Parts: sequence; structure tokens; C-alpha cells
Amino acid sequence: MDIAQQAILMLLGVFFVLLISGTPIAIVMVLAALVSIMPFIPLDSSIFIASQKIFAGLDSFALIALPFFIFAGNLMNRSGVAIKLIEFSKLLVGFIPGALALTNILGNMIFGAISGSAIASATAMGSTLGSYQRKEGYDPAFAAATNIASAPTGMLIPPSGLFIILSLVSGSSISALFMAGYLPGILMGIACMLVATYYAKKNNYPVTNFPGWKAAARITLEAIPVLSMVIVVMGGILSGIFTATEASAVASLYSIILALCYRNNTIQDYWQVVIDTVRGSIPVLFMIAASGIMSWSFAFTGIPDLVSEFLGAIPNPILVLLLINIMLLFIGTFMDAAPAVLIFTPILLPVAKAMGIDPIHFGVIMVLNLSIGIITPPVGTLLFAGSAVGGVPVEAVIKKLIPYFVALFVVLMLVTFIPSLSMWLPQLFGLV
Repeated sequence: MDIAQQAILMLLGVFFVLLISGTPIAIVMVLAALVSIMPFIPLDSSIFIASQKIFAGLDSFALIALPFFIFAGNLMNRSGVAIKLIEFSKLLVGFIPGALALTNILGNMIFGAISGSAIASATAMGSTLGSYQRKEGYDPAFAAATNIASAPTGMLIPPSGLFIILSLVSGSSISALFMAGYLPGILMGIACMLVATYYAKKNNYPVTNFPGWKAAARITLEAIPVLSMVIVVMGGILSGIFTATEASAVASLYSIILALCYRNNTIQDYWQVVIDTVRGSIPVLFMIAASGIMSWSFAFTGIPDLVSEFLGAIPNPILVLLLINIMLLFIGTFMDAAPAVLIFTPILLPVAKAMGIDPIHFGVIMVLNLSIGIITPPVGTLLFAGSAVGGVPVEAVIKKLIPYFVALFVVLMLVTFIPSLSMWLPQLFGLV
């Protein structure tokens, strides 16, 4: 065994041992990277190189977008936006059996896109709709499963923080990734709606009564300012008025104006939003910094080359894509999406490029896989968060999630093998 192979084994060994021990992922990344390069470079030089790469990982203007979008999502969440979106969603799907379940899905699609957080979306929608669903006789396990399965749609529908992280690692355009996520995210929502509708008809779940035209007009008018945030942000990006990074500041300013108009927040609420934004941003930024040395150590030890050689030896590209999907689904079950993107993009993206897959398309495939992974046992973070919000044991929720898994897997295969589902909108707007 040569020194390079020893370094790779040391890197992977230290990484998984520390990960299993519960060490914070950013520290795991730094320590594993240091151990892997120490056989080649003296300790003092290794630490110097690690410091350089860590700071280089944060040296990006595009990173400013992350805390701004987190701030906008947190403030919208505290301003009572969830209630307005739920009422508006009822208007759109209330006439279909299982209306509250469909409202949950549509609400997650809209609120997830605004907040940028699947867990925040599942918490807001689950806690608000749960009591209404129980009153109308919904199976609590089904309600929780519906909420959990549809919450990750906001990870693909822009503005998505995960796409910002992916653009930093892959060098892809943030705007192109944003547009590429629309159709796959909508397809995820539609797939969940089909499952929920079938279950609702089978169990005779009721429709929601129409509130009357006057109430409908009021609900729509109250929802328009909220929905306009996405239109303003994406419209500004596509028209060239501002960049994706500048759009994050616009989103924050828009959320402040909207919150002031709603008058639901106190000074303490605004201060808490700032605190929550700092708490939400620092771990992600720390992971991005750590990914600088981790990515460099991967290249230094030749891990991407080994993976490329292994997958390149498989003659069937369809089989290679299936293996990559299985790998990403497995990774998503025990690792949050952000660190998974930071760690595995440098390894898998060269393989995708060698197969002729556009980096934008591959980025959507990666995020879609990881969004399914966070609802998958045994460690899916959203699975446990959604079960806790619904007050249902995880074991009961998993049974109701199985049809959703099947539907989402079908969407994954469609997106994987029909590139136009990801690439059509970016190409239409001249982003690729």
C-alpha cells in the first residue's frame, strides 16, 4: 500500500469515526483533512495550508446571500406569513377531497421557497394545520407524513440556500441553479398531491367549504404581498436589475417592509430574528470554511480520481447515474444536506462532467436526492422533526411515508434521465 492510499484510508477512517462519535461536522472535516495530508507535509506546514484554505473558502462575495436569505426567511416566519399562505392555499385546493392535506403540501411549497428551510416550513405548517386536521378526522400519521414528504420542496424552489452553497463548491451560476430547481420542485409537490388525493378519496376525507367571494378576495389580497417576494427576487435576477447576491439583500429589505406593514412583531421579535439568523448562519459558514481544506485534501490524495476510475470502468452510463443516486440517497439519510453538498460535490461532479452531464443538471439531481434523504430513516432529520410536530411516533409515520417515497423516487428518476426538466428554464432565460 503506497502513501497516497494510506492517506485516503486515514482520511476516510478519521472522518467516519469522528462523525459517528457526534463531533460537529465542520471540525470533522478539518481534522480528517489534516490527518490525510500530514504523511506528505510537516505538521506546521499542514496547519498553515489548512488555515489558508479555510479562509479561502469564505472569500466569496456570493456568500453574503446566505445570511440575508436566512434573515428574510426568519422574519417572514415570525410575521404570521404561514397563516396567510394556508388560507390562500385553501382557496386553490379546497374543492378537492383531502383539502387540508393538499393545503399542507401547497403551503410547504410556497413557504419553503420563502423561508429556505424545510424544517421551518414543516414546523410552521404542521403546528398550524394539525389541530384542524384532527378535527376533520385525519389520521395523524398520514397528516404528519404528508407534511414531512412535502416540506423539502422548498429546497429546490428558489430562492434556495442549498443552491447558493452548491454554486460556491461547483462554480455554477446561482441564477441558473435557481431556475433549474423550479420544475423539479413543482414536480415533487405534484407527486405528493397525487398520493394525498388518492389516500383522501379512499378514506372519504372532506373538502373545505368556500368562504365566499368577499372573504376570498380579502385572503388573496393579504397573500399577494407575501407571494410577491419571490416574484420581486427572481424577476430582479432574471431582468438583470440585480445579481443573485444583491437579491438576498432585496429580500431582507422586502421582508422588513412587509413585517412593518403587518405589525405583528415587537422590537424583541426583530432582535430574536437577528439572533436566529446569526445562529443559523454561523454553522453553515463554518462548514463552508472547513470545506475549503476538505476539498483540497480530496484533490491532494486523489479521491476524485479514484471515484472517476471506478465509475468510469462501468460501461453503462445509466447504471452509473443509478449508482450515484443510490449513493446520494444513502448519504442524505445520515448527513444534513449542506455538509453533504460541501463534501461530496468535489468528488462526484468530475464524474458527472466526464459523462457529459451539465453541472446545473447534476446540481439539481444532487439536491433532489438529499432532499429525499432528510425524510428517510434511520436518521433523516426532517423525519424526526416532522414527527415531533405532529405528535406521532416515527414508526407510525414511516408506514404512511412509503407511498410518498415511491412517488418521489419516480420524480427523481424523471429528473435524472430527462435533463430538460432541469435545463429548460435556464436555457429559456439564457442562463446556460
